[in-house]
Amino acid sequence: MTSESSCRICGDTVSEFLDFGTQPLSDAFRDPSDTTEEFSYRLAVGKCGTCAMVQLMNEVPREAMFHDDYPYVSRGSSVMREHFRSLAHGFLSTELSGDDPFIVELGSNDGTMLATVAEAGVRHLGVEPSGDVADLSAAAGVRVRKDFFEEPTALEIAETDGRADVIYAANTLCHIPYMDSILAGVRALLQPRGVFVFEDPYLGDIVERTSFDQIYDEHFFLFSAQSVDEMARRHGLELVDVERLAVHGGELRYTLALPGARQRGAAVAQFLEQERTARLGEQEVLEQFAANVHAVRDDLVALLTRLREEGHRVVGYGATAKSATVTNFCGIGPELIDFVCDTTPAKQGKLTPGSHIPVRPPEWFSDDYPPYALLFAWNHAEEIMAKEQAFRDAGGSWILYVPTVRVV
Repeated sequence: MTSESSCRICGDTVSEFLDFGTQPLSDAFRDPSDTTEEFSYRLAVGKCGTCAMVQLMNEVPREAMFHDDYPYVSRGSSVMREHFRSLAHGFLSTELSGDDPFIVELGSNDGTMLATVAEAGVRHLGVEPSGDVADLSAAAGVRVRKDFFEEPTALEIAETDGRADVIYAANTLCHIPYMDSILAGVRALLQPRGVFVFEDPYLGDIVERTSFDQIYDEHFFLFSAQSVDEMARRHGLELVDVERLAVHGGELRYTLALPGARQRGAAVAQFLEQERTARLGEQEVLEQFAANVHAVRDDLVALLTRLREEGHRVVGYGATAKSATVTNFCGIGPELIDFVCDTTPAKQGKLTPGSHIPVRPPEWFSDDYPPYALLFAWNHAEEIMAKEQAFRDAGGSWILYVPTVRVV
């Protein structure tokens, strides 16, 4: 069944093109003794016919997703640690090189990026609603405010700290449906020549690679250059730069400024033209993406079923938030995967959301290598495969499903 909803950017009609069915909260890892009913919602995605913003059809309450027990930490990946360290040094040498500069990060998580800024003695503030990870950033010497960012928050920060030279967000803005309040807050907090820089998964890469697991409860928006350009214009800002990033399976970094404050870079026009050529905003292209997603689901289930019937053991690698979409959409449970290994202590000993696959520490993987491992954390494939070379040396094979199902 398809449906329509109202666009959270412009208010026009959003037409559904892909339905993943009933899903749990992607980070609601469950204690095996817990018998209470799990929260569930319908995960479906559609596109606005006016501003081209791709978004979820149903909103999950933010307090249900981002809370004191939120398990994701940025420092868990060496690639991401270096990514944020490099970015911070870039800010310090450019936007934060003036007299008494100030940077605010939205969704600062464990403070991995701001820690480098703090070490340089630059004024900063992280705004992070998830208590436990906010405490990690404070322990690392980062000044943090435990709160959701919206216009009233921004006005309070501007009153106490002054306006910001940089407002930054990584894998955060796409989480937030109430974009009108966010962007009003950005306008209120930004210096006249300041910049709002954010990076999030790129719709173009998701469609091209059929990386459908980038769609889950926390990713309310799937941005493109076209939709961000429209979003900025409608909310009193201007898209002035776009940069492609390799992290997290393909992202774009967008730079917004107040109208006329910055010269618009050539990359913006280049990305807009590329998206027009690829017909990224057209319903036909998105419906073909949906068909490709169903084909990947069928191929993955067929492969796992065959391996199990042949007596092979398969385990999962990386109890990621996005793996909830895969396991629940594909109907993959402990009958097909023995367990999922993960380095996050808060997830170990629990069951994956909805699919109820046990989560085990890495030793369960290395102490008795399985013949096959389904790599849920495929966006860190290079880093993981290098780390787990002993698994390959022992004869193990990885199962990947982006962009297609294959064994390597």
